[in-house]
Amino acid sequence: MFLYSMLVGLDVQSLLLFIFAFLLITDFLKNKNPKNFPPGPWGLPFIGNVFNIDTKQPHIYLTKLADVYGNVFSIRVGREKAVFVMGYKMVKEALVNQAENFVDRPHSPMMDRMDSGNGLIFSNGLLWKRQRRFTLSTLRNCGLGKKSLESVIVEEAQFLQETLENEQGKPFDPHFILNNAVSNIICSMVFGHRFEYSDNHFQRLLKLLSEFFHLAGTIWAQLYEAFPAVMKLVPGPHNKIFSNYKELAVFVRKELEKHKEDWDPSAPQDYIDSYLAEIEKSKEDIVCSFHERNLVVCTLDLFLAGTETTSTTLRWALLYMMKYPEIQEKVQAEIDRVIGQARPPSMADRANMPYTDAVIHEVQRMGNIIPLNIPKIALKDTTVGGYFIPKDTAVMAILTSVLFDKSEWQTPDLFNPEHFLDSQGNFVRREAFMPFSAGKRVCLGEQLARMELFLFFTCFLQKFSFSSPPGVEPSMDGQFGGTRSPFPYKICVTSR
Repeated sequence: MFLYSMLVGLDVQSLLLFIFAFLLITDFLKNKNPKNFPPGPWGLPFIGNVFNIDTKQPHIYLTKLADVYGNVFSIRVGREKAVFVMGYKMVKEALVNQAENFVDRPHSPMMDRMDSGNGLIFSNGLLWKRQRRFTLSTLRNCGLGKKSLESVIVEEAQFLQETLENEQGKPFDPHFILNNAVSNIICSMVFGHRFEYSDNHFQRLLKLLSEFFHLAGTIWAQLYEAFPAVMKLVPGPHNKIFSNYKELAVFVRKELEKHKEDWDPSAPQDYIDSYLAEIEKSKEDIVCSFHERNLVVCTLDLFLAGTETTSTTLRWALLYMMKYPEIQEKVQAEIDRVIGQARPPSMADRANMPYTDAVIHEVQRMGNIIPLNIPKIALKDTTVGGYFIPKDTAVMAILTSVLFDKSEWQTPDLFNPEHFLDSQGNFVRREAFMPFSAGKRVCLGEQLARMELFLFFTCFLQKFSFSSPPGVEPSMDGQFGGTRSPFPYKICVTSR
């Protein structure tokens, strides 16, 4: 009653000041750190540090914060605080030693709008476990890890070689033909067929996909996550994230309808066929997560992740071969010695090609495709690096800090294949090599990506040499989005 009487007696200006002061106090109390919470920079009320982050190089900004606050620190983005874990030892402590605790994803307004509580990447709990287990089993049935898939990749590499030869040594941008080639591998497993490089509709979809990935890592996406109610009403590039996703989902839905027309449950040909069979088998399960809406999201997850990350890595690989022709020549010498020119490469050759394997690994390390990783959430109160992490806190294990950890790599900022070779030239596995993340949420497509990278890269250098256009110095800077990718570049391809 006293508060009501006081408010009635205030003029409009005083009332607004009172409301603002009340909101400030409420915001302070809500965001007060618990005891022994990771330190971090001071943030503004209501918006936190969202505008302090370097949107062009956020992984570099976070690395500088670690120099100030240590390898476990916190940042407030909008309404919520997130804990950032840096360096190989701390990332291993979180993702490997506490794998069960850091397995789920935090709530994401952007993903909610795209129905990604389903699928493989942003689902949680039993739903995620069922979908991941089914997908791994089905991809193995579709050839993952088998000679049959090797032949599909090598055949696609040969299609790509013909396209490269048609350029006749003239400078061209390899971005979307690489995207098409890599995408055809996951498409053959998921849809049961490939797409021609001359297919204009599929080329448009690949462009939508690249734009989607880029925008998902920009400040527009961060603002949507922090202030979804406001950003839904604001025009801007973030709206393309949703329109692009919608058009890609329509493409998947059409593929699904084609499958249903001639589906034979006794003879599944691909992932969609197998998923339809699983839907039929689970009809009586009232809590089952196998339904057509989830099929569309799972298929999109495979299509998106199975295209963009590997093709971006191959773009980095060609860029590094242009930049370091002496390394390119050493790879070609090893290919000539082990494989020759008469037959295509196979995965069995990799054990006898330590230098080529080391170069591919170094491309992945320096390319740093997923620098920030995908966030996790603490399922219970815990500690990391001696700091208290309350239940439901978002945790980001930054992969850049592992791949460039000064205590793990001799020359972390230089392209150096020797990081993966011993003194006798044998290949050496490194625990701090985590481009696919680690723990329970390690990339589902790791085995496929490793196979694609080795076979495509080796096929390329077996038949061609790659160089910059005359007078052009290749830029090794990356542009940041959902993935860290090279800036557009042109390349000259010469038959060996």
